[in-house]
Amino acid sequence: MLTLAVSMAPTIHEDSPKIHSFHNQMPYISNTPEDQRAMLEAIGLGSLDELFAAIPAELRLNRPLDIPPALAEIELTAHLAQLAEKNRPAGKKVCFLGGGSYDHFIPAVVDALASRGEFYTSYTPYQPEASQGNLQVFFEYQTLITQLTGMDVSNASLYDGGSAAAEAVLMAISATGRHKRVVTARSVHPEYREILATYLANLGVELVVVGAPDGAVSRDELAAAVNGETACVLVQHPNFFGCLESVDQLAEVAHSAGALFVVSVDPISLGLLKRPGDYGADIVVAEGQSLGSPMSYGGPYLGVMACREKFVRRMPGRIAGETVDRRGKRCFVLTLQTREQHIRREKATSNICTNQGLFALRATVYLSALGPQGLRETSELCLRKSRYASRRLTSESPLTQAFSRPTFKEFVVRAQGSSVEELLARACEQGFLAGVPLGRWYPELADCFLVSVTEKRTREEIDALAACLQKLTASSHA
Repeated sequence: MLTLAVSMAPTIHEDSPKIHSFHNQMPYISNTPEDQRAMLEAIGLGSLDELFAAIPAELRLNRPLDIPPALAEIELTAHLAQLAEKNRPAGKKVCFLGGGSYDHFIPAVVDALASRGEFYTSYTPYQPEASQGNLQVFFEYQTLITQLTGMDVSNASLYDGGSAAAEAVLMAISATGRHKRVVTARSVHPEYREILATYLANLGVELVVVGAPDGAVSRDELAAAVNGETACVLVQHPNFFGCLESVDQLAEVAHSAGALFVVSVDPISLGLLKRPGDYGADIVVAEGQSLGSPMSYGGPYLGVMACREKFVRRMPGRIAGETVDRRGKRCFVLTLQTREQHIRREKATSNICTNQGLFALRATVYLSALGPQGLRETSELCLRKSRYASRRLTSESPLTQAFSRPTFKEFVVRAQGSSVEELLARACEQGFLAGVPLGRWYPELADCFLVSVTEKRTREEIDALAACLQKLTASSHA
């Protein structure tokens, strides 16, 4: 974060010694010609051309950058304010967006604790003895994640849900020694699958994607795709369409072939659904945004990862542990750091170099504040309200539910005969962020959109959305 340090003195004269100090406190200001001359003299060069002499002439721009002239601070502030006004934050509309980023309620205690200076400005704990507060937070976070998922070990933590899923697949490849084949489902978040394909692009690993024609993976189709060379099976539960997968059966398919079973979950759903550790998951990952972090234009977010204890040494990132000091007092340490900054690069499990510590803190406070009963109540509200929304949107309306499978808090709506993009744009004009269009990832679902209903949505808001969409679809069919 850049800090602007401004002197409060009413006047600064040109000959004032404060000028030099003031200038040094604003290092992000462009270098002046005098600064450039001083730096060139210090390294024994006469011009910028000499500095860049090693770059071939044909690769140089050889003209000034095509950018507008510099603005004074007051003009820049006004310009940025105008740009900001073009944003349409979820808080200014009634939000039914989902697909990995959700408008959940965040208790005030989360912001109150996470914004304390001791946490908000701290960096990664390279000196554990001086970072006891952070390490305790990570330890508590890991404890909560293992309790939530039913797994043995959690790290603390990863970047986001997509990179966590890809890192889990790399873990599985390393753990099984199978470097030829990975199987995933088309019902896994399409952006997660894109990230995974990027990770595997130069590793010689075949990525097989199994279809989900009715909104979820078929056990038989998965069984046909999994063989003795498969390192792991990656599924999402609830999946990208909001549907529940038959995870017990899918885990059996993976394990029968000697592959690991990797599951990406919605943490909020675990207030109601069976824990992944109880249905055979070997590695569990999640997008942790729903655990006390705002939607924030799509990030930064929190990557959650937990696994069976036997895979702990293949886990990327870091693990905080508990011990006692020489006086017998409880203290915290970094127990495991299998990353390239700490061990030989060829022995590192990943090039993950840091963690989303502040967001792990938010998740820790959120889960602690809700407790098991609060999380269950939140999950029940999401489930009940989404069921109500599904009925209201599709009754006495051209809209239909695309899939008949059970869902948690999201469901796919088909607007046959209507332009989904236009429908959602017009709904936005009426004050509703009505859903996420699916055509960009699934051409066969070009007339569909994904609706998410969290505990924040009220009956009145759902009824108003239903009335709005019914009116808009009726007019488009007239």
